[in-house]
Amino acid sequence: MATTSATTFSIGSTVSFGSRGNPLPQSKPFVARFTSPNSLASFSGLKAATYVNCESESSFFGKESSAALRGSFVPKAQKANRKSQYGLQPVASYKVAILGAAGGIGQPLALLIKMSPLVSALNLYDIANVKGVAADLSHCNTPSQVQDFTGASELGNCLKGVNVVVIPAGVPRKPGMTRDDLFNINANIMKTLVEAVADNCPDAFIHIISNPVNSTVPIAAEVLKQKGVYDPKKLFGVTTLDVVRANTFVAQKKNLKLIDVDVPVVGGHAGITILPLLSKTKPSVNFTNEEVEQLTVRIQNAGTEVVEAKAGAGSATLSMAYAAARFVESSLRALDGDGGVYECSFVQSDLTDLPFFASRIKLGRKGIEALIPSDLSRLSEYEEKALEALKPELKASIEKGIAFVQKQPVTA
Repeated sequence: MATTSATTFSIGSTVSFGSRGNPLPQSKPFVARFTSPNSLASFSGLKAATYVNCESESSFFGKESSAALRGSFVPKAQKANRKSQYGLQPVASYKVAILGAAGGIGQPLALLIKMSPLVSALNLYDIANVKGVAADLSHCNTPSQVQDFTGASELGNCLKGVNVVVIPAGVPRKPGMTRDDLFNINANIMKTLVEAVADNCPDAFIHIISNPVNSTVPIAAEVLKQKGVYDPKKLFGVTTLDVVRANTFVAQKKNLKLIDVDVPVVGGHAGITILPLLSKTKPSVNFTNEEVEQLTVRIQNAGTEVVEAKAGAGSATLSMAYAAARFVESSLRALDGDGGVYECSFVQSDLTDLPFFASRIKLGRKGIEALIPSDLSRLSEYEEKALEALKPELKASIEKGIAFVQKQPVTA
């Protein structure tokens, strides 16, 4: 006897794809129902599936972003309902490349991106061991076609026509190693990869994960400038993990529903340069001075917490992949025309006297549509002092990255 199955597909957003697009309360899961038994065939290959439930509880995004996503898709679903009895189907139309796809971050990140209904092609690049990763992922019945590229000779082909480039390539942090220790190794890797991006897909969104982000983002910017293709609106240092950690730790500390918690994190992406703005937490919550100190230090040192727990066997790879996938999905939503996409990211900025700074940004089809300055107004006394304290270290890291490229001109 034939069976009918149901599947739950969650990549972090509460999304409705279907012929019924009625608004739902923000606290409820957003449900997609397909009236045709074949309507999911092109999406996930689950031909028997008739029901998809994307639970908000496991969202990549905070409450505001989830609400914006609902607002974006409801009108589309209603419009589609007038046109077709089969409802609205997700359209996979974006090409994503991961540089460093065989690594500890790259592999789980590739899996999460493979799950996105917006991705049509997923190109995986590494210097070795990527063919098996691609073969494994290619068996997952989601829309994107997976291809593998190995070594410098195949890097250009990997990047042709790509919309979003994600770069986790580099050496991970080991016990006793500071992010600054990573610089000499990862700086050369970053320079080489960004040169290839400039030559093959200069209009792509570029997501920098490789540490130290406080230096690798300025390195990427200088390379792109020397190549004559720098667009500050499309270069992002992925600091989403700091936000993910802040939201998680605050929710645990205050016994809050995680989906409701949103803590902006500003500054940089290392040690004291990471500044969670606990006074801006949504929903509004009161912290004692001791709680502020404890939470701030834990968020700043959370990477070390994982490194020590793994006892030399790796760094924060899984949570980083999760956070990076959230940022990729936000970028894809923005490229797809969603008008309410906000994330924190380390970008070129004029919010402070530093040339790069992590803050909340609004994303659009052309990249950064706006920096959000309101988070930096009316800070607590603790936050004001911490902001001033982080600036010298962040400034030095930025200047170190810039100087590295200026001493080593890019390849023509």
